[in-house]
Amino acid sequence: MDNEEYDLKQLKKNYKKLQEKHSLPSFEELNEDFNIEKIAQFETDILIREIRKFVVDKITGYTRFIEAIFQPVNVPIYMFSMIKCLNLEEKGKLSKIYTKLVDIELDVLEIDIKFNEEKEVKFLKKSFKIWNNLKEDLLNTICFIRENWEVNSSPDNKSYFN
Repeated sequence: MDNEEYDLKQLKKNYKKLQEKHSLPSFEELNEDFNIEKIAQFETDILIREIRKFVVDKITGYTRFIEAIFQPVNVPIYMFSMIKCLNLEEKGKLSKIYTKLVDIELDVLEIDIKFNEEKEVKFLKKSFKIWNNLKEDLLNTICFIRENWEVNSSPDNKSYFN
């Protein structure tokens, strides 16, 4: 058995203890959405904090993506075609998603300053629930962008300013 396999088994074992203690989502659910299996590469005494970091990384990525749509400063040029294809309804959906994602980011600022296991657990549960409520809407909006971006990015419609 190689070290990576052992480390992942140990991670799952350690997580199982944490899950049972705090009624957390399953390892598989968190791993599917937040790729927490990568924590097996690190040694840590505070597993819940490392899991939180992976959750926040994903949330932050989507928050920045939405920010780039709403305030396109120093973004890749393809973003302008994506922005151009959004209608008011889709922008409204993105705005609601963004507000909820920022709420998660604000929560993490508090718990990142001073470790508290109970606050970490509460944050993880809340973030997981919010993410599961948002990901369908976010996926639908991304599909809408993809479908309409391809139309707006055709060779005869390349300019954001047209």
